[in-house]
Amino acid sequence: MPKLLLIAAALGMFTAGASGTTRAPFLIDMARDLASGVPIIANLLAVNSIAWGGAAFLAGPGSDRWGCRPFLIGGPIGLACASIGIATAPNLLLVAVWTTIGGFCCGMFTGPVFTEVSHRVPASQQGRALGWVMSGQSLTLLVGAPAAAWMGAFIGWRGVFVGVGALGLLSALGFLATARRHEAAPTTTQYRAPSLRAALSAPVLRLLAMGVTERVCYGLVVVYFATFLQVTFALPLDAIVWPLGIFATGTILGTLAGGQIADRVRNRRLTFALSMLASAIVALALFGWTPNLPTTVALGFAYMFCNALARPSLMASLANVDAQVRGTVMGLSVTSNSMGWLGAAALGGWMMTSFGFAAFGPLTLATAAVSVTLALTGRR
Repeated sequence: MPKLLLIAAALGMFTAGASGTTRAPFLIDMARDLASGVPIIANLLAVNSIAWGGAAFLAGPGSDRWGCRPFLIGGPIGLACASIGIATAPNLLLVAVWTTIGGFCCGMFTGPVFTEVSHRVPASQQGRALGWVMSGQSLTLLVGAPAAAWMGAFIGWRGVFVGVGALGLLSALGFLATARRHEAAPTTTQYRAPSLRAALSAPVLRLLAMGVTERVCYGLVVVYFATFLQVTFALPLDAIVWPLGIFATGTILGTLAGGQIADRVRNRRLTFALSMLASAIVALALFGWTPNLPTTVALGFAYMFCNALARPSLMASLANVDAQVRGTVMGLSVTSNSMGWLGAAALGGWMMTSFGFAAFGPLTLATAAVSVTLALTGRR
């Protein structure tokens, strides 16, 4: 495996994830500082996701035509500028504008990250390689969110976004050193030229729909878990550092284990379905039964582990397309992910204000049921 590329890719995904998930511990503080409400601040993630998905839709075909390198270098630099803009914005409107720009920049390089790695490793190792890349984004929960919560207690949420900007510049340097210049990728199936029509086969469309539902289930918990702990157990900001760390460990371990499984099973869609079903069952207990903080944190760990098991199998399946359209497919996967994040932010905010956190469990179960149905039906 191209180890230096995987390190740079993991750092890039960490930075992209940090631009969004490190906001989670500061929903209350940002709402107070910007004279707004918590649901509105949470829905900034929806704005971010729309821009992210739109940019990924454009960057996917672009990386097939011009290569991944321009997007891998330019995207993180743009994200760094946007993060500084958020840190210095005096009002909610400018925060929303810079959040949109940051999401667009994330979308410009996250799809090409998966494309570049998929081009550089054989199919038999793609599950593990993509699992390592995704673990970079998961690290934002283990390291990024807890560290942001700890740092935020001293330098505030604005200082944390300055740090995200610095990570963006570091990511650009990593890709500058490791990303290859564009070469025509060898074709492996009947397709001979990049096209959206060639990329969107029926199995690919089903996989993309599965990605939307999976991201809704993931985003519901990631975005609101810190607020859930603060509201349920009346915790101050600095007290949620260790629960977030344990919570995120489940994501990383699940992603790494899921990558190993994806390269060793024949039916990846069945693996995806079983993982999503297990996570949905845990979600019912997570939000419906809160006897004490340790139990809730343990259930959060179990939920994230089960959910993360599903992702590498899905991404490895999406990577198994003609190399000439792989960038388009990976870009569309990021776009579908953004649709899932958008649904999670919007549904979660509405559920929290209308019914409370107890409704999150049934909502997650219903969404997971859709993903399981999609995974177990249709042709492989």
